[in-house]
Amino acid sequence: MEAPHNSLATEATEGAAPGTVTLSLAVESPEEMQALGRRIAAILRPGDLVMLTGELGAGKTTLTRGLGEGLGVRGAVTSPTFVIARVHPSLTGGPALVHVDAYRLGGGLDEMEDLDLDVSLPESVVVVEWGDGKVEELSDDRLQVVIDRAVGDTDEERREVTLVGIGARWAGLREV
Repeated sequence: MEAPHNSLATEATEGAAPGTVTLSLAVESPEEMQALGRRIAAILRPGDLVMLTGELGAGKTTLTRGLGEGLGVRGAVTSPTFVIARVHPSLTGGPALVHVDAYRLGGGLDEMEDLDLDVSLPESVVVVEWGDGKVEELSDDRLQVVIDRAVGDTDEERREVTLVGIGARWAGLREV
């Protein structure tokens, strides 16, 4: 189901676990992706786990930059590919943003344990790029963000973004 421009529509998720809510929308530019991040940040709270999935260049870090702006954190949000994780403390008394890039980590949660994400999670918002199959055990409740883009040699900036709220925390997710 395609959502109208810049709005989110609730979609039934066939075969999904109970308590799963799916929202879909089209994003037309990097600026809109960053604005979506700010909108999502408005509903985030300490203890939230956000998992980002998408091809290289899909806009995962751009979305996270918007999350950082919306949460009012210190420091420029850039891809943590080579440092694996960055912590951005709040400038506003809110939760810190822990931004993780699990791309180069091959193992599951065992390999992620060195990052102490389970310790950071209760008081922070933890955002994990490439976390599928690696961090789900951190929380029964999580927000999965899937960003689809045209692949190949294209200048297409349009992205299809699907938000999947899993667990009781996200049961009320209707729009961002």
